[in-house]
Amino acid sequence: MTTLQGSWLHQSIVSNGVKLHYVTQGEGPLMLMLHGFPEFWYSWRHQIPEFARDHKVVALDLRGYNDSDKPQEVSDYRISELLLDIEGVIHGLGYDSAVVVGHDWGGAVAWTFAYDYPHLVDRLIVLNLPHPAKFAAGLRTPQQLLRSSYIFLFQIPGLPEMLIQANDYRLLASAFTSMAVNKAAFSQADLAAYKDAAAKRGALTAALNYYRANFFQSELLNREWGMLDVPTLMIWGENDTALGIELTYGTEEYVEDLTIRYIPNCSHWVQQEQPQLVNQYIREFLAEPK
Repeated sequence: MTTLQGSWLHQSIVSNGVKLHYVTQGEGPLMLMLHGFPEFWYSWRHQIPEFARDHKVVALDLRGYNDSDKPQEVSDYRISELLLDIEGVIHGLGYDSAVVVGHDWGGAVAWTFAYDYPHLVDRLIVLNLPHPAKFAAGLRTPQQLLRSSYIFLFQIPGLPEMLIQANDYRLLASAFTSMAVNKAAFSQADLAAYKDAAAKRGALTAALNYYRANFFQSELLNREWGMLDVPTLMIWGENDTALGIELTYGTEEYVEDLTIRYIPNCSHWVQQEQPQLVNQYIREFLAEPK
């Protein structure tokens, strides 16, 4: 059995005009998992079988990634399009709502989706991606601006693609291994899977287009955020070098029913470094009465 195989099934669905690949396992209420950059459905490999015991787990390849369609225009990756993708997936799978779980860019999509489509979100679970209002405020501080300086590099057409592809995607692999506290969380097979997904034609540019389409414009970072009334769990690896822990402080000003769980000695790749603890915290959250 290869690193990509398991007891899950590979399927696809057309949503908002694009074909989205996903991995699914289990039956029951829908749990929709949204990965971040530079990942794909595989970042949830430790969560899929756990929650398939009592949910229909669907781990998407977001548009542009891995085996999903890769529209070519930067504007195709605006947050509004990503939200329509998620809405179409939920309805296309025959559900009226879902537990929405997101990490990194998937977390940004999940936060915004919960605001714009609250009737479709039973519970919201976000890992190592701050509330958009907190992130926008953080970008006005020198420390977070320095941590996020790669976003400015990503705006340059072509150059970041060349840098990431160089030396057999060395920078991509080091994004996992250099940031991780628990280096053993990523085997050579895991790193090869991420490299192979990024190497698919158009995938790397598509992934970078998330940054090109959604920064320095009003749709994501400059909107007014009210109070979210969807029950929300935030899980945060405390040693995230890209997103400071201070970005989590004050989230309760924007979320009415908020639970925060901090995981020490853990990086941005929280669900891969500490899967048992992440699974435990999600289980506890799902067991709480609404």
